[in-house]
Order: sequence, then structure tokens, then C-alpha cells
Amino acid sequence: MSTNDTIAAIATPPGSGGVGIVRISGPEAKQTLARMFLPLSPKFENFRPWFLHRGRVVDWNGENLDDVLAVFMPGPRSFTGEDVAEIHCHGGPFIVQSVLEAALRLGARQAQQGEFSRRAFINGRMDLSQAEAVAELIAAPSREALRYGLNRLDGLLARRTETLRRELEDLRMQVCVAVDFPEDEVEGMDAPTFSAAVEKVASALRHLLQGSRRARVMQQGAVVVLAGAVNAGKSSLMNALLGRNRALVTDIPGTTRDFLEEACDLGGLPVRLTDTAGLRKAAESIEEMGVERSRQKLAEADAVVLVLDGGVLGEAGAAAATCPDPAAREVLELAGATPVLVVWNKCDLCTPSVFPPRWIQGQTCCTTSAFSDTQVEDMAESLRALLLAGGGGAAAEEGLAPNARQSMALEAALAELAALREDVDAGRSYDCCAVRLDVAAAHLAEVTGLSSPAEVLDRVFSQFCIGK
Repeated sequence: MSTNDTIAAIATPPGSGGVGIVRISGPEAKQTLARMFLPLSPKFENFRPWFLHRGRVVDWNGENLDDVLAVFMPGPRSFTGEDVAEIHCHGGPFIVQSVLEAALRLGARQAQQGEFSRRAFINGRMDLSQAEAVAELIAAPSREALRYGLNRLDGLLARRTETLRRELEDLRMQVCVAVDFPEDEVEGMDAPTFSAAVEKVASALRHLLQGSRRARVMQQGAVVVLAGAVNAGKSSLMNALLGRNRALVTDIPGTTRDFLEEACDLGGLPVRLTDTAGLRKAAESIEEMGVERSRQKLAEADAVVLVLDGGVLGEAGAAAATCPDPAAREVLELAGATPVLVVWNKCDLCTPSVFPPRWIQGQTCCTTSAFSDTQVEDMAESLRALLLAGGGGAAAEEGLAPNARQSMALEAALAELAALREDVDAGRSYDCCAVRLDVAAAHLAEVTGLSSPAEVLDRVFSQFCIGK
């Protein structure tokens, strides 16, 4: 992929809209704009950068295409670090495509996915973690995800990992001095002091990695499965959380034959709610297929909402020593290590004096009535807290939580430091320690792209839209 030519692409989403933007970047951006944009005033020779100018855009034959606004942003202060021009036209698909075609006919090349952001990375306008933050901002499904992306775009994670990388480089230099001048006494290179310095960096890496689960939940959304016995009120609870009637609700057991999925914003947390068929021995094959799908969905969940029918269990069910609900027993067994929120539904029919039930150990519990919307908001907050529990503490709150690629680099660096501590404990040579430190520092450099191979860059930028 050439980085010295001029590229162009549509920067706005496909379809009709009020405004469409065609972006041009490269050494011929200004000349391309001059050949296709006729300003009302002043003359193009006096075209003022960084200001929008009104005029007409024409094709390669001089035929009028649209009444537009245009702006020229000279490098290196532009987004890509190159000369950049943008034409803001009316947002009809044919108009926008015609403007792009004119730019291409005048010598620009069609940009590839993420090529504008890749040029910004190559030209030092942003590091790789910031480039990824651009894509995360575009795809942010909630306010919290937006905050995470903005913090990374600001370079928060990059600065923290770069600080840790430099600490490792400093340690490596001290080790190299000890290797080069073994007969001299090197201050601070005794094993306890060295191990403490390594552990300080390792602890900081673990702190960052604790936020990776929360980052995934914030960016991709959490899968929450509502499960339990037939007629426990799972569909009613889903409708209450959504604030609308999405699932069919009747008093006939087994109404839900298949799972239903719907996106939901849970206090800024993107969630995909899944309503499942009630677990029981089905009387017919169709329902049995739905029950089997319910079991499959439980295996995919980030959290499970076990819905209990308080009207059926009653006071005796709450006071029982063992779980009297076969469906609840199966849900708890299938959930395994997945977080479970136990909801005593239909509390308007029975609010037990003993709660939570004695047979529920180590699970978050609450009461609600989906039918009358009683305590549904409290239940939603309990679910949100459950999803975020153990999600990284301060690192996540600060927006430092790494994404999947960044987490892999941090984990590799942490593994190298663990091996380094074993080498120190075993009394291995300083040469071996220096190599370990060098490899760990290189893994940290992958977070910002300082040492990322071309295939990693290709994979990152291929996830962008063409106009970004």
C-alpha cells in the first residue's frame, strides 16, 4: 500500500442524509480541490485554510455537480498529517458518489479501509492505541463506551504503558552495566532491589489487565440470559427492563418456545437481553428444541438472571433447606462460574420472611414484580453491578481498560516478567535478565504500535470504515 499518493473516500455513512462528506488526503489534495471546487468568493488563490468556503463542485469536464462547502487543512496539523481537503455536499447517495468519482478521475486513488487513520499513525499524529480508539468511538454503543474511547484517544493508556516500558528499559540499562563492568560494584543491582523494581512494573500491568473484561463489556455489550421455570415471569421481566412489550406474555406455561434477543441500555451499559424457554421436560418436540436452545444460551452468557416464581414457591419454598425448583437447580448447575442474579419474581403474591432463601449460597438476590413494575429499577441496578463486579477497579474507572489486542500484549509482557523473576531466584546471569527485559519492553511497545509488525497493523486498520 503506497503512502505517498493522494487518496479519496466518502467519509459519511451510506444512504441518504442532510450532508455527505468526501475526504481527500495526500500531496495533491489542494490541487485536486482547486480543479473541482469553484468558490463564490474569494478566488481560490486566496483560499483560507481551516475555514469553510461555499461554492460549486464540478466534475472533470467542468459540469456542475452541487452547491457545496469546502475546507482545506494543510499538513502536518491535519488529521492524517498530510494536506487534507473535504467537500461537504448534499447527502444524496448519487451526489456524494459523483463528487468522489470526480476526485478519482482527477488523479486521487480510492482509499482502503482505515487508510486515513493509518496515515495518521504513520505520520505520528496518533499511536496505535489512539487509532483503535477512533474505531471504538465510532462503534461506541453507550455513554460508558464513549468515555473509554475518549480516554484512550487522549492517550491515557498509551502514556501509562510507555511509562512502564521506559522503566523496563532503565532496568535493562542497569543490567547491561552490570554485564559490561562485572568487576565494579553497581549500585541498586542487588537481587532484592532488582526483584522489587520488576514486581512494581508487573503489579501495574496486572492493574491494567483487570479492566480488560469491563472494556469488552462496555464496547461489545454483555449477554444476559433470563432463565428459569415455565411461567416464572421471564418474558414479563424482559418487557419491564426494555420498557415495552417485546416478548409475548400469557398465563399459559411454555408460551416462549424459542429465545428472544433485544438490545438494552442498562444505566449506560450496553446489554443484549435473551429471554429463553422455561426449563422443564417438554411435552412436544418443538418445545424441547426451545429448551435445548435455552441451555445453549446459558453457556454463552456473561451473566444469568435466574427468575423464581414466588407465587409458586411461596413461604415454604423460601424456607426450604434445599432448592425445591428443578429448573432453578438446573440453571445454577449450567451457569457454573458465570455470575447469577437470583430474582424472586411475583413478590406481590409472596414476599418471604426468610430472604434470600437458605438454599441460595453466594449469589446476588433481589425481589421484584415484573407485572406491577415493583422494584424493577432496583433489580436492573443489581444486574448492572453484577456485570461490572471484578471488572478492573480503578483502572477501569479511569478508562485505562485495554482492548483484546492490547491485553494480549500486556499479558505477554507480564509472562516475560514472571519468567524473569524465576531467573533471578535461580541466580541466572545478567545476560539472561537483560534479554527478558528487552522482550517484555517490546511487548509493551506493541500497545502503541512502536514494534507492531505490518500484519498487526493490517488487522487493526481493516476494521475501520473506508472514509476513516
